[in-house]
Amino acid sequence: MTGPHRIAVVGASAAGLTTAKALRSRGYEGTLTLIGDEQHLPYDRPPLSKQILAGTWEPDRTALCGAGELGALGADLLLGRSAVGLDVAGRQVLLDGGDRIGFDGLVIATGVTPRRLPGAGLAGIHVLRTLDDALSLRLHLLGRPTVAVVGAGFLGAEVAAVARGMGLDVTLIDPLPVPMYRQFGARIGELIGQLHTDHGVTVRCGAGVRRFLDTEGRVSGVELTDGSVLVAELVVVAVGARPAIDWLADSGLPHRDGVECDAFCQVIPGIYAAGDVASWHNNHFGTRMRLEHRMNATEQALAVAGNMLGAAREFAPVPYFWTDQYDARIQAYGIFPADADIAVLHGRPADRTFVVGYGHQGKVAGVLGWNSPRELRTLRQLVVDRTPWPPKASLREAAVAELPDQGMPTTTARH
Repeated sequence: MTGPHRIAVVGASAAGLTTAKALRSRGYEGTLTLIGDEQHLPYDRPPLSKQILAGTWEPDRTALCGAGELGALGADLLLGRSAVGLDVAGRQVLLDGGDRIGFDGLVIATGVTPRRLPGAGLAGIHVLRTLDDALSLRLHLLGRPTVAVVGAGFLGAEVAAVARGMGLDVTLIDPLPVPMYRQFGARIGELIGQLHTDHGVTVRCGAGVRRFLDTEGRVSGVELTDGSVLVAELVVVAVGARPAIDWLADSGLPHRDGVECDAFCQVIPGIYAAGDVASWHNNHFGTRMRLEHRMNATEQALAVAGNMLGAAREFAPVPYFWTDQYDARIQAYGIFPADADIAVLHGRPADRTFVVGYGHQGKVAGVLGWNSPRELRTLRQLVVDRTPWPPKASLREAAVAELPDQGMPTTTARH
């Protein structure tokens, strides 16, 4: 046998589990060890900030597989165990408690951990990453507190939407000019901010958090950097995440913003990374990227499993991701650089049913659809084909003017 015969997968969420399943489905018959730091069987994370938080799904509906399916993998399943170190030369994963797991093939799929703010250790301040986090947050939301959500990216915006949907008094806070500015820029971010305002959320963008107010060890408010003070009985901190790579600190593997891989998701021979923790060079866009998106976790895991068994194929996808907020489903394919141009390709922003394209370096880099799934799937091809920008045949000049004015009401305007 020329391939690996002892594979360890560190991380038992979407990327880790998919890798394990794909290895078996491709005929790998060797030893397989799947290590996860939570006690739960593998589960899906996107519903946590939506259906689980809203209470429309029971927790078991998030399961990625049942115990029987997991058993059929024939893997050594180590749940509730954390990797604390990696001996690359000795080819061993070091676990808490002192155990060592030998391997000749390793997949790093440890995901990310939430960033935290100074002073966020008070009672009543939450983060949301795990199923337990979501259940705890929902339980406390049912007490009908006044809510402040710090951070208006994907997670913060979704939490604010759910909390407001529960009838709570919600304030959404972010130091950037509009919600989801980093993800989609000022124009789409302003539309998202208006969406929240229309549903009764107080949007406080342009000011960060100076400190949390403390009443007998429990949060009672938030002081912003502009000097204003907000009453808050419950705070959700959603200021992003960082790759879970502390356990690799002394390993010698390249890691800064994630585990650095080549275009085949390989770190060094025999060691690969997949999912949120992996930073790799995507040759479709000619750039290095690390994505915290559900679909990427699955697609990258499939690529890693294939390459571990000799496929030798570059991983160069068009990224896909989505967010659900109120009655809006916002979906996106591609990348959305800060200096991209933007143009309406379908529909009208005023109707909240449209698709916009993002142009970067003379090519269509991304397309975003707002309640337009069918049209978006068609226009995705512009990104796949790296169509020259602007795709003039599709431009909607009148509709561009409906995007929030950034001072450039032309057929294309700055992101």
